[in-house]
Amino acid sequence: MRGLQRKRLRRTYVAAALIGALIAGGGAFAISNWIVGLNGGSTAEAQSGAVQNLTISAVASPAPANELYPGGTGDAVITISNPNPFPVTITAVQLPTDSTYATGYTTSALTTTQTGCLATTPSGVTWAYANGTSGSSHALTTALTVGASGSLNNPLVVTLTNDAAMGSSAPAACENTYFQMPALVGITASGGAATPTASPTSDGWAS
Repeated sequence: MRGLQRKRLRRTYVAAALIGALIAGGGAFAISNWIVGLNGGSTAEAQSGAVQNLTISAVASPAPANELYPGGTGDAVITISNPNPFPVTITAVQLPTDSTYATGYTTSALTTTQTGCLATTPSGVTWAYANGTSGSSHALTTALTVGASGSLNNPLVVTLTNDAAMGSSAPAACENTYFQMPALVGITASGGAATPTASPTSDGWAS
């Protein structure tokens, strides 16, 4: 037993000695009060990433709640995909002219065009509030934030409420038709930390 106790005491003493040495070492450095400076121009390197464009596409689901009719407005449904590693917030869209028309299709797959209801017919279907100037800007009712690449709400599905319009002189061939809306001219957007908009959502512009 005495032999075991002696071994334990020795081990305890060794550990205590090591701790004491560490404390003493730290104290010696502090007492010396050495001042360490930097050479002029000392720095580090960082690099910003390339910003990639968003992709806005037509989508059939969810189905528009408000359908088009001559002289009226209806919903348009889109998806917005963000390939960037950070969220992107959209605050406005830029529209083509009010004489840039949608093309009609026989099904929601948008693969077979509807005879007599093409952009060149014309179909009479345009973006609501578009005017004679290409690129006119229209603020969204609520800003849309598309999450970073790989996030749950990317792509973001958005129903643009009553932002498709059909002229009163739209041809009869455009009845019971699905429309691929004209491409947007641009968007107003910024990147950076923001809470992503839950998908799906509804939004749009009112003027």
